[in-house]
Amino acid sequence: MSLVLKHPTFPGISRDNFLTPFDRLFDTMFESNFPEIVDTVGVRPFEGTAYPKVNVYEHEDKVGVVAEIPGISKEDLAVDVEDNVLTIKGSKHGAIGRAMEENATVLRRELKHSSFERRFTLGESLDGDNIKARFKDGILSIDIPKTEIKEPKKSFVKIS
Repeated sequence: MSLVLKHPTFPGISRDNFLTPFDRLFDTMFESNFPEIVDTVGVRPFEGTAYPKVNVYEHEDKVGVVAEIPGISKEDLAVDVEDNVLTIKGSKHGAIGRAMEENATVLRRELKHSSFERRFTLGESLDGDNIKARFKDGILSIDIPKTEIKEPKKSFVKIS
């Protein structure tokens, strides 16, 4: 008796490429129906690529972002803010998979071994300079403090 692996042939499109247009559609619907939430919180929940998936929570004093990123070490992960855009990026090397592949024929490869990047535009009410991040057991937790929106300063000029 022999083992025969059969798998259907699918078009050459990745899951992320397939889901990204739907994420954009949800962004548009969310922004048009709930603009006050996007303006206040400043994080568009479906923005960017599909990985890593995140949950976004609003608290009285902060916005929390939680991302599930299994199979990556803290050293291969980066969180930064530039021009009011929060970016989560990293690289999955797949060292475990390569160790298993030695002296073996790969019958199926489904584990993702690649780089990723996810961006979130921060609204005016969020303090991008005082963000705190924690990473433990494949869970990245980011706290973005809320700040008071400063009204534009108005002064009167005496006309002489």
